[in-house]
Amino acid sequence: MAIQHPSLSSGHGRGSVRPFTRGYWFAAVVALIATVMLVVWSPRPSHGADAASAEASTGVATLVSLSQPGSRALRTIDPMPHESVPESAEPDVWCVSTRRLPDTCRVPLSPNLGIEQFVGQGTERSCGRGRWERSDLTRLLGNDGSEGRKPLVIFIHGNRYDPASAKQQGLLMARHCAAACPGTGGVRTVVFSWPSEQQGLLLKDGRAKYERAFSEGRYMAWLLGQIDPLRPVAIVGYSYGALITLEGLKNLITAEQAGRTDLQPWLDRPAPTNLVFIAAAVRCDAFAPRGPYRHTLDCVDRVSLITNSSDDALRFFHLLDRNTNVDALGYVGMPRRWLPDHVEFSAVDGGNIIGRNHGLPLYLSSPSLTKRLCTAAACGLNAE
Repeated sequence: MAIQHPSLSSGHGRGSVRPFTRGYWFAAVVALIATVMLVVWSPRPSHGADAASAEASTGVATLVSLSQPGSRALRTIDPMPHESVPESAEPDVWCVSTRRLPDTCRVPLSPNLGIEQFVGQGTERSCGRGRWERSDLTRLLGNDGSEGRKPLVIFIHGNRYDPASAKQQGLLMARHCAAACPGTGGVRTVVFSWPSEQQGLLLKDGRAKYERAFSEGRYMAWLLGQIDPLRPVAIVGYSYGALITLEGLKNLITAEQAGRTDLQPWLDRPAPTNLVFIAAAVRCDAFAPRGPYRHTLDCVDRVSLITNSSDDALRFFHLLDRNTNVDALGYVGMPRRWLPDHVEFSAVDGGNIIGRNHGLPLYLSSPSLTKRLCTAAACGLNAE
């Protein structure tokens, strides 16, 4: 039986009353939900350094922004918004990929990592344009006798990056650092590219990548274990990249204490190790006196945080792990007193610049945050 609603009619409110069936109401509700989802997931227009993220949203839906697609975010900014780098100064950038490797429950013995080197414009091998070439770990680490002590800056991206986007953002960060810290020409940047393409929506995708980050920490532990103890290292972890970093150090220490002789020691290593976390998607008590990663500080000389107390994605970090109920380090930060005296510490809240959004290019489009990031990561590595 048709249900007549006296307040709804056809045309401009004149004429006969339109009949509404239950099926019509159901279809209308479905259409409304679809419209809301379209608005939530559609990219927003950008306006310079303080541009909105391509996929910022509110409520539980923002968990997918721990899954900010690098390719979309890259479109929101000029590749070099505040200072250009000449082609002749193209940075030394490599990529280490675990995208074809399975989950693992322990530090592997000899993982088949994909290694590539970026060949910049203007070189004989580039054919007039930049491109990526296959290489191997021996050349990356300089174990063939060349550049074996060249400082490394390892960049670990967040969720929802395809391989091309991961390389793009690593290269972008290296170029920004070259501009912000002119004395870092001898630094080699390594992009750690892990399988973070989109898998489903919302909470399901966020939890899937959260779990995968623990396996990635074991691959990271193996990679770090191949680095000469006399080689300076800085690790830049964005979003889930911070979790992968700490899992890597944690597993490396465990393997070392278990007697693994195929890995270089990291406890009390002589060369400096700097950590830089941007919008870190890791628990805020990571370095607390009884925190799960407290012992990794024995491997670290400097910790630098760039947080965002307005980040809509990190605000719901506590929903990712059913067994814990803690906020994200990148959302609430941490006190200096948690760190030992020998560890340098700095922290800044970028909320006033980034706003409620979650995306690395937004940080790189801010000259002040870029300067802080690159100074913490690379400046001084050559001299130390």
